[in-house]
Order: sequence, then C-alpha cells, then structure tokens
Amino acid sequence: MKSCIPAKDKDEEEMNQEVPQNFIPPSQPRSNAGNSTQPTSARQRDSSPISWQPTSAPRRISSPPQTPALPTAKLSEHHNWQASVNSVHERNAVMFNNPLMADVFFTVGVTGHQKRIPGHKFILGSGSSVFFAMLYGGLAEEVKIMEINIPDVEPTAFLNLLRFLYCDEIWIEADTVLATLYAAKKYIVPQLAKACVRYLETSLSAKNACVLLSQGRLFEEVELMQRCWEVIDAQAEESLLSEGFTDIDKRTLETILSRETLNTKELSIFNAVCRWAKTECMRQDFNPTPQNQRRVLGECIHLIRFPSMSLEDFANGPAQTGILTLQECHDLFLHFTAQLSPKLPFNKLNRKGLSQYRVHRFQSSAYRSNQWRYRGRCDSIQFSVDRRIFIAGFGLYGSSNATSEYKVKIELKRNGLVEGQCSTKFLSDGSSNTFPVLFESPVQIETETFYTASVILEGKELSYFGQEGCAEIQCGKVTFQFQCSSDSTNGTGVQGGQIPELIFYC
Repeated sequence: MKSCIPAKDKDEEEMNQEVPQNFIPPSQPRSNAGNSTQPTSARQRDSSPISWQPTSAPRRISSPPQTPALPTAKLSEHHNWQASVNSVHERNAVMFNNPLMADVFFTVGVTGHQKRIPGHKFILGSGSSVFFAMLYGGLAEEVKIMEINIPDVEPTAFLNLLRFLYCDEIWIEADTVLATLYAAKKYIVPQLAKACVRYLETSLSAKNACVLLSQGRLFEEVELMQRCWEVIDAQAEESLLSEGFTDIDKRTLETILSRETLNTKELSIFNAVCRWAKTECMRQDFNPTPQNQRRVLGECIHLIRFPSMSLEDFANGPAQTGILTLQECHDLFLHFTAQLSPKLPFNKLNRKGLSQYRVHRFQSSAYRSNQWRYRGRCDSIQFSVDRRIFIAGFGLYGSSNATSEYKVKIELKRNGLVEGQCSTKFLSDGSSNTFPVLFESPVQIETETFYTASVILEGKELSYFGQEGCAEIQCGKVTFQFQCSSDSTNGTGVQGGQIPELIFYC
C-alpha cells in the first residue's frame, strides 16, 4: 500500500498520491450485509416499490427467494376451491375482502366516498380486541349478518388493516400510512401500528418532520416524536420553511417555539410563525390581517425571542408586520437602544441550539518541503455511521506557511447524488489547526450507507496534511467507518490527506 505522505521527488504536476490499493468500490456490500433480511410478513405489491422497510438498510448480494403469492378471493369462484389451498393462512387469504360466508359488512368512509367491505367475525375477533368487543361483546347485535358504519376511517386504510388480520401482509404507501396508523391504533393492532411508525421513521426528512411530530403527538408515539425532534432541531431552517409546517396544530406549534435546541435564527422562526398564522386564519375563515394573525397566535407570540434578534433584523422584520402592538414595538426598541429598558414578556436569551461534534480521523499532521498540492483536483473520502446524524460541514487543513486564503467547494454525495454542497472561502493562520467550512443547512445522514465527502481547494500549496488515519473511529455515541473514494484524484485516503474532520450534530 502506498504512503499518504507526498514523496519528495514527485513532479509538481503530479497528484499527491494515487488512490490506495485498498480502495473499496461504493457498490461493494459491507460485511454485515447478510443481516438485512426483511421479515416475511412484510409483503409488497408488484405494482409498488414502496416498502415500510428502511430504505437505507444494507443491500443483499443476491435477490431473496420469492415467496409465492397468496391466493385471492377470486379463487373461491372455482368449484372445490378448498382442495387447492394447503394451509389455514391461504384459506384466510381467500376470505379477505370476500363476501363468501361473510357475516359482517362495514360501510367505511365519509358520505360520498364510502365503500362496503365484507368481513368474517371469527377472523376479526381473533385479531383485534376491539373487533371482538364489537362483534361478540355485550353490545353486539343478535342478527345473522351485522351492518356496521365506520365513517372515521378511510376505506384504503381499513382494507390495509383487514389485509394484515387475514393475510399477515403489510401494504403501506406514503399517502396511506397515516390513515393506516390511525386504523391500527383504533382497533389495537400493535404489529401493524409499529410497521407504520417504522415506515414513517425511514421517510422522515426536514420536509415532513413537523407534520409527523404533530401526528406523533396525536398517536402518542414517543419514539417517532423523538426522531422528529432530532430532524427539527438539526435542520430547523428547512423544517420551518416546509409546507407541512403550516399544517400543524397550535399545540405542536407551541412545543416547537418552546424548543431550546432549534438550530436557526430567531428571525427565521418569526417568519415561519407568520406563515402558520396566515394559514390558520384561512382555516378559521378569518381575513389574514395582522390583527387576526395575532388573534390566532394568542400566547404563542410570547414564545418568540424578539430581544435575541439584532436591532436590524427586528426593525426590518417584526416591527413592520403589524403583529406586535405599538407598545410592544416601543418597549423592544428601548430594549435594543436604551440603558434602562422596560420589562418584556419575551425571553431575552438566545436559544442554545445544538452542540457540535467533530470526528478527527488522523492521529497526526505534517508538512514537508514537497507540500500537499491542490491544482483544482479533488480530495475525497467515504464514510458511514451506525446511527442517524446530521453533517454540518468539514474541518479542513490550511496553509503551513503564514496566513493564507483558500477558495473551497465542499460536497456530500450519496450513491452519486449530491445531498449538500457549498462554495465559499476560509482564512487559515498558518497553524496545524483545522478550519470549519459549513453547509448552508446540515445534511441528514442515514445509517449503514456510505456517503462521499469531497473538497476542491484553490490557494497556497504549502498546506498541512493528515497522517496515521483510522478506518474506524468512535466519537461519542457514533461509530464512523472510513474507506477510500474513487472520486479522490488528489491523494486523500483513509491513511492520510485532507478532510481531517467531519462536523456533525446527533
């Protein structure tokens, strides 16, 4: 294996180091790929690739054996169909959504969008305590065939519930998962509810975190709420800008505004609250005037930390919206400008935000007469983690010969697709310290998937570089694994080079 330290006799036009011989292509599975077997109860329709299984799970080397499809209700149209099925599981599957021998019919959905769905008391009662009480309890009607109206459940979600009880199959899609979770909770089918929550967790992002937090509160799903908070805290800017933020209920809004660890400016929080207030006015059939916005916000307005804003931000933003009263604006301006300010109903302290962590992958750094060179080439490394984190940026080495400014472009990719990038400048002071370069918004990193961190620098070539790199590092509760990247055309690898640090939240 070639050293990561640039040799002294290299020509100036050559790169610092060739890609090490231990390079592992991104497509090669990790050693634990064999643990990715999916539960046999989680089937999918051939027409839909969506699964409730985590999308970031390690991939198989070869496709799993195909499980034969269960028979459908159509089989019961054949003579002596019972002789062609071999198990109770298959016989139950034939009965799913089948009026044959049905002794209960459900009219599901709101008026105008109703669907009549057949059921069989024995199967339903044996799979749900709620169905048992409904069909066999003291309030059950003494009739041969029962008719039950269920207006608060969507027909598709009800069929998903019955499919699980009859066939042990879980069919979940993005547009039905919340309705299915509601049905599973209502009829106390915990296995299906858990599958819905796992699906939501794997699809969690800044775009839907606020909505899922609201739903998590509604369904009392503590683990889902915790995952939502991780995303909202780290990617607060994106979460507050999402369309879903305006759809949350007022109680969820209060919990978000009370959050000490939101990683964003207070002005961004105020702008998001104004968007929510306008939408809430329309939901309540109010004209979205500043007075009505203040009316629907109520005490929530006092959870915004106006005193922690800069005078310029306050004067050009909140002070001109009309949501604050003239007295509140007057008192806040005195707070910013006067030696003695009046008592304010707003918290004056900045939010604490999140603590940043840095994983340093080299044990030492060095510089030589034949320095680490750039010339517009790419330094790159691949990494994976064992728990979800949010990459805020990279720590980079700078000049080893006095103060110098570098132009830099950083990039983070997953499976060849860019997840985050930033072009900026940073000033190094000639020391071996690392210098942070951050993305505009932290990038969510899923587990068991390799990401590619890349940087292209332009500036002085008298630069420090890392040595004695580690392939696996524990940083707090997170374990990082590093491997060489084929994108690295400037010599950076596991053992040495650039990108000494990853800056992250967890």
